[in-house]
Amino acid sequence: MSTASKLDRNLTLEAVRVTEAGAIASFDWIGMGNEKQADQAAVDAMRNALNGLAIRGTVVIGEGERDEAPMLYIGEDVGAGHKNGTGPEVDIALDPLEGTTITAKAAPGSLSVMALSEKGMLLNSPDVYMDKIAVGGGLPEGVVDLDNPVSENLASLADAKGCAIADLTVCVLDRPRHSEIIKECRAAGARIQLIPDGDIAGVIATTDPETAVDIYIGTGGAPEGVLAAAALRCVGGQMQGRLVFRNADEKERAHRIGITDLARKYSMEEMAAGDVIFTATGVTSGGMLRGVRRQHGVIITDSVVMRSKTGTIRRIEGRRRIAS
Repeated sequence: MSTASKLDRNLTLEAVRVTEAGAIASFDWIGMGNEKQADQAAVDAMRNALNGLAIRGTVVIGEGERDEAPMLYIGEDVGAGHKNGTGPEVDIALDPLEGTTITAKAAPGSLSVMALSEKGMLLNSPDVYMDKIAVGGGLPEGVVDLDNPVSENLASLADAKGCAIADLTVCVLDRPRHSEIIKECRAAGARIQLIPDGDIAGVIATTDPETAVDIYIGTGGAPEGVLAAAALRCVGGQMQGRLVFRNADEKERAHRIGITDLARKYSMEEMAAGDVIFTATGVTSGGMLRGVRRQHGVIITDSVVMRSKTGTIRRIEGRRRIAS
């Protein structure tokens, strides 16, 4: 028997205010060349906004561990409900500014991003790397697999889509570590779309026919992987991820939060289960969302909010009068 979600539907719209706050706070740092200040502004604003929500929230994906991040660290309690024991218990994954370098350079596609779930439903991942593969919805289950060669995944995907491999576009982060993936994709005949940063948007792009992205492959941050999985849970798609550990310290951090199988391949549902709310607000304009703008004394934001339980996707334009 299924159980009702503990997440109030009003929380879906309340969550947007949190990412809007992060995006607006980042606005003054667009193009200023200071990644740390842009990120800190977003962190401070999101924390204040979260503490105004009637929830008992715990950050499971945040800015790092407590000794590394003064705010929004993994394990931090947020939400007004902690003071009086009211409101739903929720796990929170967030990236106050996905694309700090993008923002500092005023390049396209930076976002403020957050996912909420019922307690215990989001993968509590350390801040390490993750191998990822993702495709959009409407495809046979298991059409691609993280353990298969690139050429095999492309052939399977092309067959499922009824097209040639030459018609496929693969989204890949522009990093030296991906040189072999890029080489294999091009050798198989697929096109490559290189992105400078922001692999959450890269994964979500596989679900939007207008982007022409068919598959995302590559290694990026594990926190971003969990957030991307939360988004795909809402809009439909398939994703797999495997944590990548570069040294003994990263492995020890994983053990401390209860991860014992370091080679485990996670499905989308294992990274983000139950009722999930995902929201993102554009900081700089990109293919997914428009960035923050100021026009005639008004600050304008463009956001998307999704919920897995209902399958709803809402686009929200926010307008706020700038205080004089």
